[in-house]
Amino acid sequence: MKRIVLCVAVAAGLAGCQRQDSAAVAVDRDYQKVLIERLLDAKPGEVIDIPAGTYAFDRSLNLRVDGVTLRGAGMDKTVLSFKGQKSGAEGLLVNAGDFTIEHLAIEDSKGDGLKVNEGENITIRGVRVEWTRGPHTDNGAYGLYPVQTRNVLIEDCVVIGASDAGLYVGQSDTIVVRRNRVERNVAGIEIENSKNADVYENTATQNTGGILVFDMPNLPRRGHSTRVFRNKVVDNNTDNFARKGAAVASVPAGSGVVLNSADKVEIFDNDITGNKTANVIISSYWSTGYMNKYGISKDYDPYPEEVYVHGNRFKEGGDSPDGLDLKALKLAMFGLRGRLPDVLWDGYANAKRTQGPQICIEGASGVLNADGPNKYKNPSLVGDAMRCTLPALPEIVLPAPDAAKADAMAGAQPSA
Repeated sequence: MKRIVLCVAVAAGLAGCQRQDSAAVAVDRDYQKVLIERLLDAKPGEVIDIPAGTYAFDRSLNLRVDGVTLRGAGMDKTVLSFKGQKSGAEGLLVNAGDFTIEHLAIEDSKGDGLKVNEGENITIRGVRVEWTRGPHTDNGAYGLYPVQTRNVLIEDCVVIGASDAGLYVGQSDTIVVRRNRVERNVAGIEIENSKNADVYENTATQNTGGILVFDMPNLPRRGHSTRVFRNKVVDNNTDNFARKGAAVASVPAGSGVVLNSADKVEIFDNDITGNKTANVIISSYWSTGYMNKYGISKDYDPYPEEVYVHGNRFKEGGDSPDGLDLKALKLAMFGLRGRLPDVLWDGYANAKRTQGPQICIEGASGVLNADGPNKYKNPSLVGDAMRCTLPALPEIVLPAPDAAKADAMAGAQPSA
């Protein structure tokens, strides 16, 4: 049977194609030129509407003007396809603030789907980023990628197939990530070297690792204070397909929530089930595979500290861990039909810490200390040492839009 693409007229006399099959996308160079020019000539407060249809691009899109809204007709109705991309590192690169993008899809970009760099007041809503061939090492690294940003809201989005992290926020401050679905990425959601983040009511499934909170060395910004709550982190057992050398290449398949060197993290009221290595992994820099020849700066803290895991619903994890070492560990300690406990800890602790507990775990089936400092020779179950509490972290509240900016946006005339 032949694949059929139905082409329909859209605004301004441009031609768009409604997708009947994702493999049948025609390049509309006229629309590519128009949208590139719209983004280039955009004015603060402008709303650029993209009608329903599938539009193909062979180069990156760029926006460098503050206060612009880019809006489609729906994540399955307005599709920006980069399947034939020949130039540019991203699908859409934004170097601007007061930016909103909503209700559209970005497919098959050569690199990252959407990158927002150094902006404030960023809203990403109802956006789908997908690599339609499914998990593959040659897919773009990041789906949604705000970095060095402030006041970030990402909600009601879908990301599929990223070779690093589907939804990634890095070196940023004041972040809300909610009601998104991430699947078949290496990392579903990753908060890295960022401060003050709430990650809630998301679904992370069929990734290598579901939700990650990392604090990496040798970056200009350190992170702390992340809450991960009311999420569904289920069956994240996809084989790791990250590029060699990427930080997430060390994440074992079957990881639910993963913390690495992260401070002030609260994980609560989540459904974390069916992650075959462990439902929660807590580790330090010393047990990762991304150490570099330059070492770490003197002010870098490689240990996870002030981590509080409580009130979660765990089920059916740890039955088939990834990697020969973890398989052997499971077999030796828990038998052929046994499971690793809900929480796997590498065993590295900050010996200089003098105030308060480093890690507190409540409501898990157990905590396995893998004994990393002794080259994993004597792993053991942790008893009462981690049965403790820590103060709850505060809710993240994004600032209300500036009144003048809101008035300008309300009076803006949509363009297409």
